[in-house]
Amino acid sequence: MKLNMAEEEDYMSDSFINVQDDIRPGLPVLRQIREARRKEEKRQEANLKNRQKSTKEEEQERRDTGLKKALGCENKGFALLQKMGYKSGQALGKRDGIVEPIPLNVKTGKSGIGHETLLKRKAEEKLESYRRKIHMKSQAEERAAEQFRIRLKNKQDEMKLEGDLRRSQRACQQLDTQKNIQVPREAWYWLRPEEETEEETEEEQDEDEYKSEDLSVLEKLQILTSYLREEHLYCIWCGTAYEDKEDLSSNCPGPTSADHD
Repeated sequence: MKLNMAEEEDYMSDSFINVQDDIRPGLPVLRQIREARRKEEKRQEANLKNRQKSTKEEEQERRDTGLKKALGCENKGFALLQKMGYKSGQALGKRDGIVEPIPLNVKTGKSGIGHETLLKRKAEEKLESYRRKIHMKSQAEERAAEQFRIRLKNKQDEMKLEGDLRRSQRACQQLDTQKNIQVPREAWYWLRPEEETEEETEEEQDEDEYKSEDLSVLEKLQILTSYLREEHLYCIWCGTAYEDKEDLSSNCPGPTSADHD
């Protein structure tokens, strides 16, 4: 009995569990190797990039140092200049010569010669196109504003003409009535009363249709003001009935609204 129990306890011991965990011992090792290789590759790539960057920086530093360093007697060209009488610090040339050498512009990019000029020209063309669009838009807005002002002025002028016509019709009706004129010379010479029936309105419209429909507000106003001046010696803009034609021509500025401005 005791032996059997001991054997059962051995199956539940740590040694039994560890043996079960180590059934496939090669997998963790392979993972570690792969991770180590991956890290090493990344490190080598980073070192390569840093090395390339450092090389460029070193080239730039050497170039800047060489350009800043003044030429000495060991330089053949400088030695020839000294033999011809040149001294360090003097300008080259007889008139307005240069003291500093022409700057060296090193091209480090991969684009071809003239690429920067092309980009600059394209940028200028794009800017010019944008300016043209802005100018055209501004002109269109100005034209729209001007057309609106014209329409508004025309509307105001039309309303003023209609108001002058109503004043003339009202004055004509009063003056004709004072002279015992019961029927206007033309139906539209007088204002139609608001209380008249629809049948009467239709009859008057039929009678006057062929005469007044083809006339504009301005034409009606001109005809009616002429009638008032000739028949009643009256000017609607002066608001006065004159004694005779001589008084009318002497004291009234004219037969139109513009004459009274």
